[in-house]
Amino acid sequence: MTDAEWESHRPAVFGAAYRILGTVTEAEDVAQDVWLRAVTADLSEVRDLRGWLVTLSARTSYNVLNSARARRESYIGVWLPEPLLTGPDVADRVLMDKSVSTAMLVIMETLTPAERVALVLHDVFDFPFGRIAEVLGNTSAASRKLASRARARIAQVEARPLASRDVTERVLRAFKAAADAGDMARLIELLHPEAVYVADGGGKVTAARRPVHGADPIALLTIRQTEIRRPDAFRIIEVNGQPALATYRGGVLVWLDTIDITGGQITTFRRLVDPEKLAHIGHI
Repeated sequence: MTDAEWESHRPAVFGAAYRILGTVTEAEDVAQDVWLRAVTADLSEVRDLRGWLVTLSARTSYNVLNSARARRESYIGVWLPEPLLTGPDVADRVLMDKSVSTAMLVIMETLTPAERVALVLHDVFDFPFGRIAEVLGNTSAASRKLASRARARIAQVEARPLASRDVTERVLRAFKAAADAGDMARLIELLHPEAVYVADGGGKVTAARRPVHGADPIALLTIRQTEIRRPDAFRIIEVNGQPALATYRGGVLVWLDTIDITGGQITTFRRLVDPEKLAHIGHI
């Protein structure tokens, strides 16, 4: 396999792993493992190199996810996916579609490892169920059932259209300005009355360990967090295909906010503060 061939297929290899695992670091490890195995393998009989590489990525990711389930089940607080930098300024190309949105990856985390693999390979990469069965060690019928069950679970996300990037960025900036000003009334205007706030500190930094419901409590919480952390800079970046608000103190990224919007109001507010998950985003 030539370097050019690998570079042309790497986005699919990484993309399969990231969708299945939900973490950039683990997906990069899987991609590296696939590359090492590919460059030493006899590929003379491989007719579909992309399919062979994606199959290997999915099988490796499936094994990784099975071994990681115990850690995730004992995770402190809410688990959020590791953000993936996207957009025109990112050097590494990534296979992009709605299946890497933050909202979708959160729902994917509720699936079993086998359901995730079946869904990703069939719905994203158009693998036949017979080939998926080879990865999972089951039958075509069983793989079809797994994908169907997973699809039903994520239908709630697919049914909600994503707000445009312009609207999302405008709401993020307005929310940031209101939080900095301690403007409760404005924050409540921006939040849906039944909005949900989730935070992921990974047990390493202070963060709400349970979802917070309602516009008033969320507004008060974000104002208090701003007063305590006293951030001094922010910028809008693109993660998982949508704008996100990156907030800094002393040049260090302290949290990353992503939102879902319906009717111009925030319905879900996610704040990632786990420093390990923020590390690859970088500081300023």
